[in-house]
Amino acid sequence: MSESPQDKFAELFRMQQSLNERIGVHTQGMSEEEQTKWVLNYTRAMSQEMAELTDSVPWKWWAKYQKFDAQNAKVEVVDLFHFVISLAQVLGMSSDDVFAAYVKKNEVNFKRQDAGYIVKDEADSRHI
Repeated sequence: MSESPQDKFAELFRMQQSLNERIGVHTQGMSEEEQTKWVLNYTRAMSQEMAELTDSVPWKWWAKYQKFDAQNAKVEVVDLFHFVISLAQVLGMSSDDVFAAYVKKNEVNFKRQDAGYIVKDEADSRHI
């Protein structure tokens, strides 16, 4: 019997917690000051990974030497997952919490598209 996607997602969270603890970052029970520090650390790290992902595609229209590096782009996406999961854990979110919030937010996004998304209204996401 194979694992469900949700079980695999939970396993990613378990693996990331193990890696973070090995590095010396214990995301459970952080003070607000520690949370603030690590939210900043992880968002900065994600910004860097996004820059590395951007560099995987030939975005410099003036440079002819560039090639699309799909393999590196895939690695950068996985690096982003490491930091996104860590960030969720800093905020006290489990894999189930993220899954449930994703489902709700996805519904909001579809409703926005159905309505033409002509007005920005964050109130439609407050229930998440």
